[in-house]
Amino acid sequence: MNQSRQLTDGALLTAVFMILMLIATFVPVITLIATFLLPVPFIIFASRYDWKPAIIMLIVVSVLSSLLTTIFSLPIPVLMGIGGILSGSALYRKFSAYEVLARGTIGFVIGFVFVFVFSQYVFQVNLVNEIDNMIQQSLTTSQDLMNQLGMNELTEKQMTMITEQFGMLTELLPVFIAIASLLFAFVSQWVSYKVINRIDRQQLSFPPFRMLRFPVSLIWVYFFALIMTFFDLDPDGMLFLAVHNILMLTGILMTLQGFSFIFYYAYAKQMSKALPVASVLLTIFIPFIFFYLVRLLGIIDLGFSLRDRLLNDKK
Repeated sequence: MNQSRQLTDGALLTAVFMILMLIATFVPVITLIATFLLPVPFIIFASRYDWKPAIIMLIVVSVLSSLLTTIFSLPIPVLMGIGGILSGSALYRKFSAYEVLARGTIGFVIGFVFVFVFSQYVFQVNLVNEIDNMIQQSLTTSQDLMNQLGMNELTEKQMTMITEQFGMLTELLPVFIAIASLLFAFVSQWVSYKVINRIDRQQLSFPPFRMLRFPVSLIWVYFFALIMTFFDLDPDGMLFLAVHNILMLTGILMTLQGFSFIFYYAYAKQMSKALPVASVLLTIFIPFIFFYLVRLLGIIDLGFSLRDRLLNDKK
């Protein structure tokens, strides 16, 4: 009976994935929405039957995707499948929401690496070089447009500086992959919670954002990377790239920690939700000031346990 239900669920969720895949491929208007929903069938299936049957589903989906769309779309089901399976397997083992999110993020990182490797060795397309070429073309087009409009105030030195700054985007590609993986993991997990709660009558949910706390060891990783930036590292060396990627990623996590503390403080002091919401909006619109202030708050919260001090004060 269980085997029959597993086959039925597998066939149904495979069909759902294929519909979403066809929409993401051929319906431009809702491509982005469909793309974010692609991991959901894998999460649901793996949450019920664990990762081994889900791997078989991934193989079937990959073959069908290649037949119904094109061989060039093969990396997409692999990317979505690995991330979805790791998230679903964590749900199957009753892990906490943030543990599920962490495993899902790792899965999507692995999937993105597969996409880059597959494109390089199968399609002979270096995605890093393609991204770099797109950036250079965008800069050239922007400069030509400014010259045509008579806005040629930028000196050659300033233009060189802007070009170098945009060139760093490819060097920070690992950070962007990590952020994209986190975003895919969060959205697909949140949607899966809604679907599973509705179908299986469960009560899965994320804990309040104010409860988010990263390990204290994150501070040491951040400060180690920060100290390394004071050394004269070779800009073309792997160590330079690793240090700057680690610094960027841990800095973003510290900022999230800072926002979490602001939400916690407003809740503990029974203040209006306008304070944490305003802090987020100010950071978005005035990042060069508030981004670093919120990051500093996150570092202090982790290093000096500000939340524990608030709890002690309340007692």
